[in-house]
Amino acid sequence: MASKDAQNQRRDLTGFLPGAPDPDQSLPASSNPGNQAWQLSLPLPSSFLPTLDLIIIHQQVELLGMILGTETSNKYEIKNSLGQRIYFAVEESICFNRTFCSSLRSCTLRITDNSGREVITVNRPLRCNSCWCPCYLQELEIQAPPGTIVGYVTQKWDPFLPKFTIQNANKEDILKIVGPCVTCGCFGDVDFEVKTINEKLTIGKISKYWSGFVNDVFTNADNFGIHVPADLDVTVKAAMIGACFLFDFMFFEHSLAGL
Repeated sequence: MASKDAQNQRRDLTGFLPGAPDPDQSLPASSNPGNQAWQLSLPLPSSFLPTLDLIIIHQQVELLGMILGTETSNKYEIKNSLGQRIYFAVEESICFNRTFCSSLRSCTLRITDNSGREVITVNRPLRCNSCWCPCYLQELEIQAPPGTIVGYVTQKWDPFLPKFTIQNANKEDILKIVGPCVTCGCFGDVDFEVKTINEKLTIGKISKYWSGFVNDVFTNADNFGIHVPADLDVTVKAAMIGACFLFDFMFFEHSLAGL
């Protein structure tokens, strides 16, 4: 019975486009005008995202920052399930923001493919990050390709759990991301579940992998995994990559220098 239920759930996810009220409804997703922006074949210059069901993000260790105790620009390798690098992400920010705004700093992350061509741009403005301040919370803008806005990741106020919403280019909610009450991840992975709008169905997750006590305390090099259906819209996958960067800044941007 459990196997049959799992098969039914997977069948419901096939071809699922976020924004539909429920993937188990009989009406096709194309009948909802609000989904049309996500069904278009956007010119995302990559052949990798459409087929991936696991995206691994590895933050590179900055030896200069470790030695001097300073915060340097983040750099990330984005890999497939085989560990092959498909993208490289570099943070652009000024030293003043990294020093005095720390993990709240405004920045731009430029994601390039292996040929050096920029394929995704993630813009993060300076915003608040506190459950005591329900206004002006965190937000990311996702461009894929650069110059074409395809979505946003916005933080939603909640007194107990970290909650976020993935939105399309018109700022219409299409997916929710719900994190755990405790995000320290001292001795295990930290999972942020990706859910439908009504939160009845979990379609994926963003996990911060525990990399050991020494690495977690003495460096700020983090490892993440994004688990999604392989046929999920590529623009949503791009937004989830941006969400992963946001979570790194908000919850895991620490090192020995910051203790």
